[in-house]
Amino acid sequence: MELLKEIEKRRSIRAFEDGDISDEEVQALIDAARFAPSWANTQCWEFIAVKDAEGKKKLAEALPPKNPARNAVECAPLDIIVCGKKGISGAKKGEYVTELGEWLLFDCGIATQNICLQAYSMGLGSVIVGYFDSGKVREAMGVPPELEVVCLIPIGKPKKVPDAPKRKEIDEILHREKF
Repeated sequence: MELLKEIEKRRSIRAFEDGDISDEEVQALIDAARFAPSWANTQCWEFIAVKDAEGKKKLAEALPPKNPARNAVECAPLDIIVCGKKGISGAKKGEYVTELGEWLLFDCGIATQNICLQAYSMGLGSVIVGYFDSGKVREAMGVPPELEVVCLIPIGKPKKVPDAPKRKEIDEILHREKF
């Protein structure tokens, strides 16, 4: 497998076939996430795997009605909620040391990408969902206050794989030596 070719082929999937995601498959997805790099190896992420219909319905209700991922969240065989522990990533001795402060979004983003690539390698589709009411997710899933709800990832066997969207050319985004 050539990694760049696989990255190029992975798409965001919002419609899934009926089916189940086994506990072993969930383990493989989270195993990929736990090997993501993180700030000072803080590994600030925690995950919630939701497979039951009632839980998925509550998650879907946290998305605005016009969000195209709402149906994906409710109908996917598996939703993974990515959370990040506040106050440790980007910090040293309890103080943030970067101009950007909290670093958990970066760390959780890398772990999220690992989950999506692992899902793709297993013949599964996924989409990263960020447009939702985190308070509703927190309440529905019992997420403790020290964790930030970062994103939702519906996962399942794709009904259809869309064509790739146009990407910018490298010379449009790469600056050499200085801007």
